[in-house]
Amino acid sequence: MSRPPHLVVSISGHGFGHVAQTAPILNALHARCPAIRITVRSTVPIAHLRSRIRAPFTHLLSQGDIGMVMVSATEVDVAQSRAAYQQFHRDWKAKVSAEAALLRELQADLVFSNVGYLPLAGAQRAGIANAALCSLNWADIYRHTCGEDQIAQQIQTCYAHADAFLRTTPSMEMADLANRLAVAPIADIGTNRRDELNSLLNLSQDEKLVLVSLGGIASRLPIEQWPRIAGVRWLVQRAWQVDHPDAIVFDDLQMSFSDVLASSDALLTKPGYGSFVEATASGIPILYASRPDWPESPALIAWLQQHGVCREVTPAALQHGDLAASLAEIWATPRPELIVPTGAEQVVEWIAIKLALDKM
Repeated sequence: MSRPPHLVVSISGHGFGHVAQTAPILNALHARCPAIRITVRSTVPIAHLRSRIRAPFTHLLSQGDIGMVMVSATEVDVAQSRAAYQQFHRDWKAKVSAEAALLRELQADLVFSNVGYLPLAGAQRAGIANAALCSLNWADIYRHTCGEDQIAQQIQTCYAHADAFLRTTPSMEMADLANRLAVAPIADIGTNRRDELNSLLNLSQDEKLVLVSLGGIASRLPIEQWPRIAGVRWLVQRAWQVDHPDAIVFDDLQMSFSDVLASSDALLTKPGYGSFVEATASGIPILYASRPDWPESPALIAWLQQHGVCREVTPAALQHGDLAASLAEIWATPRPELIVPTGAEQVVEWIAIKLALDKM
């Protein structure tokens, strides 16, 4: 190959967990092969992509999947989701042909998707190497929500015909994908900078910081209605505009999200790959809200219970801020041995072999 290889990456905009899985891979890939050219196609805000992906990349606004239309961070709007899929799959063959033409124009050498299926279909039509990576796939999510139909079959075909479906740990089973390859946990582990935070925020050594994050889904918690818990401060995003005497806007801390997480005493979140694995790898205990109708949740929770410290909290507890007892429980629980996430390196090795990077 006379030019540097071109990796075209598709990242789903359905929550930030897809970015959390993909960014460590791109960072490690760039460290191994600085000459590689990377294009990232996504609807995720560019500022968030650049906060996570340290490798140089070109950004293209693109939607490779629908995800699900959400009522809140934990509830799917089934009717709106079904309608969105019907619209997305209208003139499907023409869409795939247009995607193939674009990928040829980009001169993609490998299409790497987490976990949009239209880019995979386009790559397959164009004869370009392609792979998916994720802890879920939209075929299984769609079937669970909308049932078995032609759309489900089209999505399934895209994943099944990829050169590989790199199935992260933890993840859904995906037993009907014969091309799945198991990958170890993936996480970008932050640096514990708690001493800096204590100094910046004038906190005492006894005060606790609880990071509140719902993983990029447009939803918020009524923190302004929560009672005060002695010695507890809440780290919240600016977009929520929380008016509470113990709330601190973490956007103002001039630290990466991973560093803020690694510097916290607990994470309050919903079941999600990025939050669960990054917190567990950093030794941060977790309170998580129930997400009963999301097929990925059981696998994530089972893994978290095995490797981390966690408690489930009820929707009522979240609404009313009744969290003092649960926080006390996780802080009193002994911490297990930290996991070492080596999945990014495994995936980089797979990409290196596919693109013959070691022969450059």
